[in-house]
Amino acid sequence: MSNFLGSHAINMDAKGRLAIPTRVRDDLARVCDGRIVLTANASDSEEERCLLVYPEAQWDVLRPQIEALPNMNKKVRRLQRVMLGYATPLELDAAGRVLVPPTLRDYARFEKKLMLVGIGKKFELWSEERWFAWLDESSADDEMPPEMESLSL
Repeated sequence: MSNFLGSHAINMDAKGRLAIPTRVRDDLARVCDGRIVLTANASDSEEERCLLVYPEAQWDVLRPQIEALPNMNKKVRRLQRVMLGYATPLELDAAGRVLVPPTLRDYARFEKKLMLVGIGKKFELWSEERWFAWLDESSADDEMPPEMESLSL
């Protein structure tokens, strides 16, 4: 599985099409023949409304895990409804473009300018305005998880 890194400023046209940057497109072609699954981020935080872009094979591993969660918990039901309910299989066309469905564009409040951010096994697709607002937001109130305490950057 590929390790997706970096951030890319991209534009979406009025019809909802966006061109995946060449380097990313080449990685996706190698990893999944350009077949991806686009879904909504299930975060409760309004500030983190973005879309998740999974190579098809990565989604095929994650989907059964989401489906298997016990849905008697409200947070689990939300995660299942949002991630599975919005999941949309897509394939990059010959020009490396995909059409983002209107429901997903509305969910993430997309306009023309977007940011595609690699975070390991998947990408996040953000409204450029939301991405920079999130970066500027202070995380001083967040508690550091114990797993990060031994990390040296």
